[in-house]
Amino acid sequence: MEIADHRTGAEDPRTPAQGSPAPAEDPRPLAELAADAWSLTEDTPRAVLGLAGPPGAGKSTLARALVAHLGEGAAYLPLDGFHLSNAQLARLGLTARKGSEPSFDVWGYVDLLRRVTDETTRDIYVPDYDRTLHEPVAARHLVPPTARLVVTEGNYLACDLPGWRDAYVLLGECWYVEVPGDVRQKRLVERHLAGGRDEAQARDWVAANDGPNGELVEGSRDRCHRILSAVRVDPSHF
Repeated sequence: MEIADHRTGAEDPRTPAQGSPAPAEDPRPLAELAADAWSLTEDTPRAVLGLAGPPGAGKSTLARALVAHLGEGAAYLPLDGFHLSNAQLARLGLTARKGSEPSFDVWGYVDLLRRVTDETTRDIYVPDYDRTLHEPVAARHLVPPTARLVVTEGNYLACDLPGWRDAYVLLGECWYVEVPGDVRQKRLVERHLAGGRDEAQARDWVAANDGPNGELVEGSRDRCHRILSAVRVDPSHF
């Protein structure tokens, strides 16, 4: 794993400093990032680390790598489990905007974050998104009582919008994950091809949906406590 870490130098753990000089790149191996993430648990029974960033940046891969490195002391909570079902998207006229900010159950996500923070003595089941079914599925992940750190990831965690603000304040820190735009586009096209779209459909979806979603998320970059430029994360390592 090769990661460049740009620290914001925020004083309040939920409010990064504004107008700071651009920090220098600092290569951070996974073990050091995991140690920094674990340090969030020092003064609390359980902490939540958020990973934000545009579609295709590698958030879920990094989140799973951190959790695997930390073992039973950590657990994974993906925002993707809070996709609205296809039936609800159709009802709301959002079928063509699946993955956009209003296509998530943000208040359900906030409620689960609160449970994860407050209920540390029982199993908490966490939904996921199934890319074969193209639907959210219940209880695929678990936050056990042994988990002192929960790593959650999703596009909109740092967005200054209703619901997402409530999620943001429940995070011990929020780190922004980014890669060059051409890398993201290639990943996204490959993701949609694997999901059953043809080449033209995949590229149209990236242009019409993933692109605007990414622009919205990029506007939240300065609200994050670190900027992680994930050059390469090898899933075979975890």
